[in-house]
Amino acid sequence: MSKKAAKTNAARILDREKIPYEQLQYSSDDGKTDGISVAAKIGFPVEAVYKTLVAAGSSKSHYVFLVPAAAELDLKLAAKACGEKKIEMVPVKEILPLTGYVRGGCSPLGMKKLLPTFVASEAAVRDEIIVSAGKIGAQLKLSPQDLLRVTEGQLAELTVQH
Repeated sequence: MSKKAAKTNAARILDREKIPYEQLQYSSDDGKTDGISVAAKIGFPVEAVYKTLVAAGSSKSHYVFLVPAAAELDLKLAAKACGEKKIEMVPVKEILPLTGYVRGGCSPLGMKKLLPTFVASEAAVRDEIIVSAGKIGAQLKLSPQDLLRVTEGQLAELTVQH
């Protein structure tokens, strides 16, 4: 019998909401926890893996943006999506106190408080996307529609297509 992964707070939220998901594990022993490395480790296309980014607007409000692991968040598009004049990434040292999560293990689910969440519109064409489960070494695979529902999120243009 294989050792069952401990449920993360994010997984418990999905259970409570009766949302189907699959928890995926990977080793972080090599120190590679970026989305591109994680996609390779869990055997999924990089386009399916989304990174969770936390940013602050000029109004001092905070926002969560989910973009494909290989893509960059376009700050102008992000600002437009949430109605801010300007958006900047939250410094790494502020991520844990703000979200309850560490960099590399930040899940869009189960943050200290529900922040306005925006998911890159590319997610709409996927049956499933993969996001952090809330700790390094754990990911969650679920439908983008379920993720939007549980985070009260919305789709938005967040990346520039090259």
